[in-house]
Amino acid sequence: MDHITFLVAVVIVTALAFDFTNGFHDTANAMATSIATGALKPKVAVLISGVLNIVGAFLSTEVAKTISGGIVDDTLVTPGMIFAGLIGAILWNLLTWLVGLPSSSSHALFGGLIGAVWVGAGADAVHFDKVVDKVLIPALASPLVAGVAALIATYFAYRLTTRARRKSVTKGFRIGQIGSASLVSLAHGTNDAQKTMGIITLTLISAGALDHDAGPPVWVIATAGLAIGLGTYLGGWRIIRTMGKGLTEIESPQGFAAETASTAVILTSAHLGFALSTTQVASGSILGAGLGRRLAEVRWGVAGRMVAAWLITLPCAALVGGVSASVVKHGGTFGTVVVALVGAALAAGIVLLSRRNPVHADNVNDHHEVAIRTAPPAGVGPAA
Repeated sequence: MDHITFLVAVVIVTALAFDFTNGFHDTANAMATSIATGALKPKVAVLISGVLNIVGAFLSTEVAKTISGGIVDDTLVTPGMIFAGLIGAILWNLLTWLVGLPSSSSHALFGGLIGAVWVGAGADAVHFDKVVDKVLIPALASPLVAGVAALIATYFAYRLTTRARRKSVTKGFRIGQIGSASLVSLAHGTNDAQKTMGIITLTLISAGALDHDAGPPVWVIATAGLAIGLGTYLGGWRIIRTMGKGLTEIESPQGFAAETASTAVILTSAHLGFALSTTQVASGSILGAGLGRRLAEVRWGVAGRMVAAWLITLPCAALVGGVSASVVKHGGTFGTVVVALVGAALAAGIVLLSRRNPVHADNVNDHHEVAIRTAPPAGVGPAA
């Protein structure tokens, strides 16, 4: 415990704060479609998701190892750099949450860390080949794979239920969604909680508390899982609204298909150590499910804003992380305090702004912005 200095303790607390924002920012990935279709009541959905995020955190540590010893050189990283990177990630998470955009918490974390380490230790401290292999390529491939899988699954879901009564189809798939949404939550904990584990492990390695290439200790796994679970339970209602109602009008067969496709992609990537964005996977699945149902319309304007947010997330977080790292590097303890105070003030300002237009469990499904043709899907029958 001699290695746990005040700065290291601050970094660990900040990492858990990021994990908390990751939880409420990404609740929509697992539960937006189930809430939108009525398969689960909003508060029940976030409770299930929060518990399963905690469970999922214990299933694998491959992604954590990718972060702690993969994308940056852990021999050159200092706790101050990690702190600066986390500030960039947290502020980006809060800003995109305020406007209801499901951007990538993962890429915010990677961007903040890369920018901070680049400024603090030089470009050689960033393993750009690993960034390409483990972050950028999965970022491009995963939403496409998930979208195609959801599209095909949705098409066959409607084809196979052509002669069934609409009420029976809806009820059956809503029951299925309880299981599929739960699996997405489990997969989310397996993938996203590990990113904070990796950051805390990297901090402990840089402070000499752990050997190089060490995996996360049990207490790190437990605290990271608990933080993301608590954040998930609070529910990122703004982003749930966007993903559940803003992209396309989701019916229960589409929700089941989207959630199943997301689970398959996320769990596969976690097993392989790919630190992908679960937000991008879930969004790709929802778009695919929208395209897979005849007569459903995808709102491409919303999708375009989401993609734009995906493209700028990593560089914007890197910019904030880099500036913060420069202040910490040249200002020492004073610089660290300044970054912490400025970050806290900006975070508080964003939270206060959000209260002007609150979104919560009682109104998350109120807003419908997607135009839907009145004709029913082929073979399903008229709307009840």
